[in-house]
Amino acid sequence: MFTGIIENTGIIKQILANGTNKTFWISSPVSTELKIDQSVSHNGVCLTVEEINVDSHRITAIEETLIKTTLSDWEKGGVVNLERCLQMNGRLDGHIVQGHVDTTAVCTAVLEKEGSWEYCFTVDKKFGSLIIEKGSISLNGISLTIFNVQEDEFTVAIIPYTYEHTNMQYLQTGNKVNIEFDMIGKYVNRIQQFTR
Repeated sequence: MFTGIIENTGIIKQILANGTNKTFWISSPVSTELKIDQSVSHNGVCLTVEEINVDSHRITAIEETLIKTTLSDWEKGGVVNLERCLQMNGRLDGHIVQGHVDTTAVCTAVLEKEGSWEYCFTVDKKFGSLIIEKGSISLNGISLTIFNVQEDEFTVAIIPYTYEHTNMQYLQTGNKVNIEFDMIGKYVNRIQQFTR
């Protein structure tokens, strides 16, 4: 379980194909603090730490993960948002994030607003009911608030701190991001489908 508050970023150092899986070596300031078998959010995807080597750690994504997320597009040198799992004695500063990506969205616009940034996204229309005005969303693992909601479009605003401390600063029009919709909203939506 995560909060969507990014701790640090990492650099993709190596990518290895292993059958239908892909293994990634990620170098980051928190890699030396991790433990083998620990769950860590990588761009919003919950992945298990398999090995630690000096300042890097190794993770593997199976075919299902590669299909539903942006991990199949990762390249050596790419920057990844990292968050270790929530400690039960800590504050929940973002919102409840599982690290189970629902789908991807495409960035359609990046607008600089004199000190902040707005990013517009489009997502498959079948997910439209999970996007609500002023609702929470996890975007590449970052807990953000949605606004300007349309049927299959939404916007998020980024403050300077988030821009400087995550990989949002590298996001461009046409890039894909991992999306996890609010867990409570997903349960409510599912219940409503069976009570209509």
